[in-house]
Amino acid sequence: MTAQPANGQPAEYLSLREAAERYHVSAMTLRRRIRTGDLPAVHSGSRLIRVPVTALDQLFRPVPNATWWR
Repeated sequence: MTAQPANGQPAEYLSLREAAERYHVSAMTLRRRIRTGDLPAVHSGSRLIRVPVTALDQLFRPVPNATWWR
């Protein structure tokens, strides 16, 4: 699912299941992050929750390892 934000670039949204699979976390973890306000989300219909990919990328930043700085 994509939407057109104010900057003109299409924003990609994922369902909780898709996001959980992509980032190797549970859907419950994503729900907790939504509840605490760490992860913005929108309702798509009466039951489906979608989250923007950009917010997921910011939330799940890679951790640098020992070879990162080389």
